This record gives sequence, structure tokens and C-alpha cells, in this order.
Amino acid sequence: MSRIRPHVRGSRLATAGVALTSATLLAAALSPAADAADRPTRATVLDNAASVLAEQAARLGLTSAQGTRVRDVVVDKDGTQHVRYDRTYRQLPVLGGDFVVHLAPDGSYRGADRATKDAISLAGVTPALSAPKAADLAVNALKAVHLGETLKRLTAKPQLVVDALHGAPKLAWRTDAVAQDSLGNPVARTVLTDAGTGGQIDAWDSVETATGDGRSLYSGTVPLETTLSGSTYQLKDATRGNTYTGDAANKTDLCLLTVCLNRAPSTVFTDADNHWGTGAASDRATAAVDAQYGTDVTWDYYQDVHGRNGIAGDGKGSYSRVHYGTNYNNAFWDDTCFCMTYGDGDGTQLGPLVSLDVAGHEMTHGVTSKTAALTYSGESGGLNEATSDIFGTLVEFHAANASDPGDYLIGEKIVRSGFARDALRYMDKPSKDGSSTDYWSSSLGDLDVHHSSGVANHFAYLLAEGSGPKTVGGVSYDSPTHDGSTVEGIGRDKLGAIWYRALTVYMTSSTNYAGARTATLSAAKDLYGAGSAEYGAVGAAWSAVNVK
Repeated sequence: MSRIRPHVRGSRLATAGVALTSATLLAAALSPAADAADRPTRATVLDNAASVLAEQAARLGLTSAQGTRVRDVVVDKDGTQHVRYDRTYRQLPVLGGDFVVHLAPDGSYRGADRATKDAISLAGVTPALSAPKAADLAVNALKAVHLGETLKRLTAKPQLVVDALHGAPKLAWRTDAVAQDSLGNPVARTVLTDAGTGGQIDAWDSVETATGDGRSLYSGTVPLETTLSGSTYQLKDATRGNTYTGDAANKTDLCLLTVCLNRAPSTVFTDADNHWGTGAASDRATAAVDAQYGTDVTWDYYQDVHGRNGIAGDGKGSYSRVHYGTNYNNAFWDDTCFCMTYGDGDGTQLGPLVSLDVAGHEMTHGVTSKTAALTYSGESGGLNEATSDIFGTLVEFHAANASDPGDYLIGEKIVRSGFARDALRYMDKPSKDGSSTDYWSSSLGDLDVHHSSGVANHFAYLLAEGSGPKTVGGVSYDSPTHDGSTVEGIGRDKLGAIWYRALTVYMTSSTNYAGARTATLSAAKDLYGAGSAEYGAVGAAWSAVNVK
């Protein structure tokens, strides 16, 4: 669903804007010898950044008509600081106005990465196209992608924005059209409309999904942290920010855009003896065990590997709902409730959507929304989906669960005989699913984001494992390259470290594949050095998928 962003601190500045090239950081910035106790606090970092914004306003294209809002803060081990901002223009949100400011340990300015270099200045902010007309256009766009279906409770409410994602900044309506299909399951589409001409600028699905389908059950017998309330145990984990899992009772949400008038329940599961589920889908608690376990191992992966304390990095837990809707072949992360929702699948193509890689995939959408906030359309949308596939896969490997061992297949545990193949997607050769693409081309941005993600998934596999035939964990792979080159892998741990730093420090909402190459090279330089084998491997893997 549509993302919300916390207002942490605002500032207004008054100078003209000029373009700024991004600056890279020294590898020494991540020296393990640095003392974490000496790192500046968040409050100090925000004070440093506010001063830098005032000093560097012209370079950042900030004017008196613009405001800024902090989205995220990253502090390296040596005290180097990275502050990510969203931008407004005359109090209107600027799509593609986000930027990251990089500061030295002493708080001085080092550089910035900006989603757009264009100056943001409009003749006025009064739209020629009315809000009702924009709503009608969005409704029609939603109906067009659900031809032949009867949509119920269809609503649309436009928001006036400045679009800096698609060329020169312009006034636009961002409209989230939402409805329910004949089974009561949610459908939604975000439509960006030129507020001057009425032409459609872009449109994308607003419910972020791993596959548009679903996932299955078993991870075997797993440990669970629970909460004793009186004489009853709750499926609620106080050690991981009070994350919990509830029963949606096969109901669905009734939402008007980002405001939900009625949500499906999330009644927390309880148990008398602290032994949950039976391992059979007929026991409603069994899917809840998988969902809670998926939350646990995703939380642990981000904390153990990347030092991130929860999805938002603030130590607060999310919650999960299982048994959502009727035969719902989907799972989705929703920022508006900060929650994860799983359908049971139709039993023919997909089973219940609660496998480890699905949980890691969907909750990574939450991490992305709190960091780079990659726009969910075009090439950035493909990178958004690939980010979830990459980290969903790394979560699965990190869990080291013998019942669901790590692999480079997406959703292999949830497919059923009616699906006609053994996985939803394949990272070693994405085109094996019949829709995804292995290599970049100029038409990539026209594909569905679940298919344009194939290029980054392919890059990630090559970077971790290398090209050619091989067997990993008992699964056979054979990854080709666009140019016939041979790529040597550097391992999953280094892939994860490079992609996470690129996502949290360098990528922005408008990052495309060329930008992802630059961001991951910058991350590899920071972590391993510009002359390192890792830096060279990143470049070689991108070239092997035709991103040069």
C-alpha cells in the first residue's frame, strides 16, 4: 500500500540550486577498529546535517519555497554520517525530490546523492485539471487492468504533488485507486496524472507483492518466543519489539486510500500449553507459526548481519495477519499498518503464503520504504522487487533451517501442481519463469516490476556464486552471461553487505539500473576498497547482465 514517512525534523532554506555530483566515502570509514561508543548520537547527526543543509543549500537545489523532512539516518563505525531527506515544494510532496547528505565524522560536508538534479521551481501550484477528474482517470486506470472483473467499494482520492521523477518537475495528481475484487480481496493502483494536461505520467500497482501469488507452510518444528498473559500464552515476541501474529478470520480490509474504515481482524493467537499448531493446514495456528517464525528470522537476519534493529531500524516490531481473504493468492507488506498479511492460496496453484523467503521478501519492502523508497514502477520498481528477492533469499540462507534450506529459487515451497513449474522465479537465470528477463535493455522499464527485477536478481546470483553450471546446497544452477564472460562469485555475505549499504546510503527513489551499478560500486569501494577483488566483481557482474 502507499507509504507513510515520519516527520522527524524540518528545515527551510533560501538559496538558488545547482547540480551536485555524488561523492564516495573512504574505505577507512568502516574500519572495525573504530569505537562505536565514540559515534555521534542521532540528535548530533541531525544538528550537523541541519547546519550543512543551510551551508550547502545551493548545491542541493534547496530554496525558500522548499522544505525537508528526515527519513533515515545511518552512522558508520568511524562516525561518518548519512542523512536521508524527503523534500516538499510549497508544502507539496516532491516525488523524486529525496536526497542523501554524507558528512565526515566531524560533521562537515562530504557530498550528496540526489534522486533528481533538476531545479525544482514551478510557475504556480494551482492545477488546471480538477481533483474529481483526476480521480475518474485513476478509477478508469484501475478498471483497465482488471477487465472483466466486478470491482466493489471502488474509491480514489487524489493528492497534489510535484513530480520530479519523470523529467522536468511538474505539477501532478498522485491518486491511489483502491477496490475489492469479487472475492473481497484488495486491488489497488497508483496513477500519476499531469495536473496541467490530464495525461497519464505513470501508473503502478500499489499493493507490493512478492509474486502476485502466494506461499506454503512448513519450516518444521521451530523455536518461538511468546508472552504469558495470565494463564494463556500469546504469540507475541517481546524480544523482537513485541512482534505478533493474528488471525484475519478470512476477512479483508475496507480502506479509502490510506485510511482504513474497517480492517480485517488481527486477533493475536493464544495457546494454553505454549505448543503451537499441528503442522497441518487444517489447524489455523500452523500458518501462524510459520508467519511468526518468518518474522523472527527476518528480524534476526537484519540485526545479526547488518546491525539493523527492526524493519524501521527503531526497535519496534510489526505484526502479521494470516488467513486473509478467500483463497487469496498473495502476501503483502502494508506501510499504513506496518504489518504483514498472508493469504491461504487457492490450493491449486499456490498454498498458504507463509514460507521463509516470502516473509523475508515482503518485510524487506518495509526496509526499502524506510530507506531508499524505490518508486514501485519502471526500473526503480524492478530494483525494489529485486531488493526483496535478494534479501528474502539471504534470510532463507541465514535461517539455516533443514526443512527449508537456502536456495536461489523464489517461492519454491509454496507452488502446487497447477502452477506448472517448481518455483515462482529463478535468480540464476530469471527467464526460466517465462516472463522475467536476464539482461538489461532499453525496454526494461515497460515490464511488470516482478519481471524487470530479473536483471538485478541475475546480478545478485552472479556476484554471490559466479557464472556457469554448479550445485549449491543440492540444487543445480547454470547462470549465463550477456557477453559470454566468466564471473567469479564473492559469496552471499559480501553480496548482502554491498547491496544493503547501497540501499541505505546511496540509492534514492529514482535509482535505475545504471544508478544501481554506481551505488553498488560505491558501496564496494567503501567496504573493500576501489582496487579490491570485490569492487572488480561488482563491475563484472553488472557487465554480465548488460548494465554498463
